[in-house]
Order: sequence, then structure tokens, then C-alpha cells
Amino acid sequence: MGDTFMATAVSDRLRKPRRRASQREYTLTIVLFLLPLFALLAVFIIWPIISSFQLSLTKWNGITTAREFIGFANWLQLLRDPVFWKALANNILIVVLSLVFQLPIGMALAVLLDKGGKRLRVFKTIYFFPLLMSSVASGILFKYVYDPTFGLVSSFLRGVGLGSLVRNWLGDPQVVLFSVLAVICWEYIPFYMILFLAAMTGIPEELHEAAVIDGATENQYFWRITLPLLYGTIRVAAALSLIGSLKYFDLIWVMTEGGPTRATELMATYMVKEAFQAFHMGYGSTIASAMFVIIMVIALVVLRITRRKEA
Repeated sequence: MGDTFMATAVSDRLRKPRRRASQREYTLTIVLFLLPLFALLAVFIIWPIISSFQLSLTKWNGITTAREFIGFANWLQLLRDPVFWKALANNILIVVLSLVFQLPIGMALAVLLDKGGKRLRVFKTIYFFPLLMSSVASGILFKYVYDPTFGLVSSFLRGVGLGSLVRNWLGDPQVVLFSVLAVICWEYIPFYMILFLAAMTGIPEELHEAAVIDGATENQYFWRITLPLLYGTIRVAAALSLIGSLKYFDLIWVMTEGGPTRATELMATYMVKEAFQAFHMGYGSTIASAMFVIIMVIALVVLRITRRKEA
């Protein structure tokens, strides 16, 4: 017995260094595989953010090498800038209306296609077409669609006897933001449709069969079983919609460039104008830094609130 105990003890002592060495090799392997990712994140995300905050403390035209350190003067100017607050208000309006329209319509289409099965398979491709187009192409296309003289929308309204409703869709400050928002919804609703549809396919069919046996209607099954199971996906979709709407740029820049009279001005379009058109690189960096802070804070708050509800 004594010899056996000693042999076991010696064997355990020999195994421990081997386990430690194996664990170190495993950790080293993980670090080596992650190093390229960390390098890319540092070069293309972390450093630009730090550089943007540094430039926000300077006065610089973006061309010459001379930079004047002015402290927080740009930030004080930003707080008193009515154009920035107008742009922020437009961003928030797009956020609210995107959440109100994109997610419910995407959910409705996902339910329709999920219930339709193979009969509606072709519509999955048709509904997904808008997302396959680039935002620049969509913007150029809808500039013609919204043309007040020859555009599809105005021609249709005149054709059905509603010519009095025709507007200069991209030139009237009262309606231009909603005209652009309709294009944004048209472009991104398919994304949320696919997202919700993928989540629905992951729900076991046994749950539906059990609910039917218990006498539940399709509406009751959706509201009491499907929707609660999709809460995590809805939470992710809401966060994506919120973040995307706060940093939106390309389609609005192509269609209106923030006009007319700042009616569609967003934080991103205002930043580009200040940095690359007015050559106020320091102030443009301040707007970009403010965008980062605003988006980060709002996203964290929303995710925190929804996490509590999920728990």
C-alpha cells in the first residue's frame, strides 16, 4: 500500500508541471491567434477614436501641419451651436420612427413568410432585394422617384386624382425628412425581416403543436409564445436600429446633403461639411467625438434597460 501511495504521489507531481505547461501553451495559442484582430482594432478603431478626441482640442484646417491647441473651445462652441442641436434632433426623430416602422413591419413580414412556408419562398428573395442595393444607388434611384414633375410618386398621385397632394418631396422642408425616412425603411426592413425569420426558424415546432393541442389560436401562440422567445432578437434589432440611425449618413448625403435649409441635417452630414468642406478639421473632430459619446451612452442605457426586462 505504501509503495502504491508513493507512486501515485510522484505521478501526480509529474503531471502538474505538464498540465501547467499545457495550459500555458493553450493560452499562448489563443493570444497569438487574437493578436491580428487586436492589431486591426487598434489601428482602425481605437486609434482613430483617440486621434479624433485629440484633434477636437485643436484648431486645424486639415491641410497645413500647423495645429493650434485651443483646449475645450470647440466643445464650448458645440454646446452653443444650433445647427448641431438641429442635427441631433433629426437623428433622434429618425431613431424613433425607424423603431416604430422598421421593426414591426419586419416582424410582420417574417411572420407572414414563416407561416407561408414553401408557397411564399419566392417572396423571401423579392423582399430582400432592397438590401442588396447600395445606399448610394438607392439614393440616386429615389431622387428620380421623388421628382415632382416626372417622378413615380407624383405621377401616381396625379393618375388617381390626388394631384393636390403632390409636393416637391426633396425640396419642401416640411416633408423632406419623411420622404428620406421612407427610403431608409424600404432599404432596411428586409434586414430585420431576415433577422426575425431566422430566429423564428429556431423555435421548436413541438411548441406550436402543443399550443394547438391545448386550444391556443395563432394570435395567442404569437403573443404568448413566439414573441417572448424572440425578445433577445428584438433587443439586438432595436440596438442595431438605434446605433445605425444615430450615425446615418450615406443615403441622406446622396439625396439631400442635409438640405433644404438643414431640414435633413444629421450629425454625420454636419461633421463632413465642417471637416471636409469648411476645412474646420478640429471642429469636425469635435462633432465626431460628440457622436461617439452620444451613441455609446444611448446604446449602453438601452441595452441596460432591456437587459433588466429580459431578466
